[in-house]
Amino acid sequence: MSERFTGNFTQQEPIPEAGIEAALTVLRHGRLHRYNTAPGEIAETALLEQEFAQAMGADYCLAMASGGQTLATALRALEVKPGEKVLTNAFTLAPVPGAIASLGAVPAYVGVTEALTIDLDDLEVKVGDPSVRVLLLSHMRGHICDMDRLMAICDAAGVKVIEDCAHTMGARWKGTLSGRHGVFGCYSTQTYKHMNSGEGGLLISDDDEAMARAIILSGSYMLYGRHLAAPPAEVFERVKYTTPNVSARMDNLRAAILRPQVKALAQQCEAWNARYKVVEDGLRDTPGLTVIERPEAEHYVGSSIQFLLLDWPERAIGAVLERCAARGVELKWFGGAEPVAFTSRYDSWRYAPVEPMPATDRILKGIMDMRLPLTFSVEDCALIARIIRAEVAAVWQAEGAPQEI
Repeated sequence: MSERFTGNFTQQEPIPEAGIEAALTVLRHGRLHRYNTAPGEIAETALLEQEFAQAMGADYCLAMASGGQTLATALRALEVKPGEKVLTNAFTLAPVPGAIASLGAVPAYVGVTEALTIDLDDLEVKVGDPSVRVLLLSHMRGHICDMDRLMAICDAAGVKVIEDCAHTMGARWKGTLSGRHGVFGCYSTQTYKHMNSGEGGLLISDDDEAMARAIILSGSYMLYGRHLAAPPAEVFERVKYTTPNVSARMDNLRAAILRPQVKALAQQCEAWNARYKVVEDGLRDTPGLTVIERPEAEHYVGSSIQFLLLDWPERAIGAVLERCAARGVELKWFGGAEPVAFTSRYDSWRYAPVEPMPATDRILKGIMDMRLPLTFSVEDCALIARIIRAEVAAVWQAEGAPQEI
């Protein structure tokens, strides 16, 4: 009888008991708004910002209502204007181009490599456009490109970098934490990310004026003095009358839930990577399947795993999806013509112009994606890998190699 997996791909771990107790304390006193404090009290949100800034080695941190709001706020803080072209990855999730479009700016896509990272050769060409000032870089599904080369390209062109680290909280490139290369690092605390508050975001920076703008934008009114991980007061004096309030604050309830998770982040990252390695090793050398090899310079966080079925016809990919699903394994495909749940292609977002990208289209058509929640055991991950391996091999054998179809 064929093995079957019975776990839940969307079930996360419980909130730590310390977070639950802290949340109950906030609920009991009722001061959920970040600026609603008792005399002598420091808000949970301000403490979270201070602790996360320290954990990331950043000067400043701002807690926000969502990861998408961190992206849009970072763009606004760099004074991106309506109609302005902003570079971003062609392989990403909808909130990234959505953040650009929310300002009336225009997403301009950069290609993807077989390593699932931004195509630096394509980037080098596209930063040559003198109208380009900003790159919103997505470390999509936890894959980090050669950040030394990327920053050299962008610095030479005078292009500022915002890092979308929704999938790389705690990851590093050559020892430098993700989010510490650009002007801003943007993180999500949505349920399926590395810390869970249901919805939320964290924005870090060392740039005084950009972060002062971000704090005013977030809806601090004139209460920025209650922030611990913030620029000096004189910086706010320069920007407070010319920066709008878009009200995207995090509340004390979510901050209370998150603070214990900051302390546990390194341990959680290692747990994800242990599961990732079991699946990666189980898939290696499967006929027709390409494992994404991770560079030595990258210390990743394997909360999801991707592999490629390069040049497979759609009917064969569909067969793999159906056969794995029948055995309890939920794979997502980024190559479909229509968006499904969170999977979509750059040409799905019809509010932005697109140019033909055949090399990128070939890779997107082959990307298979799977979550690895920490509710899975290492043994679960070994079973999942066996199921995927068996079903990919069965379809490969039945269909023949793609070039023979």
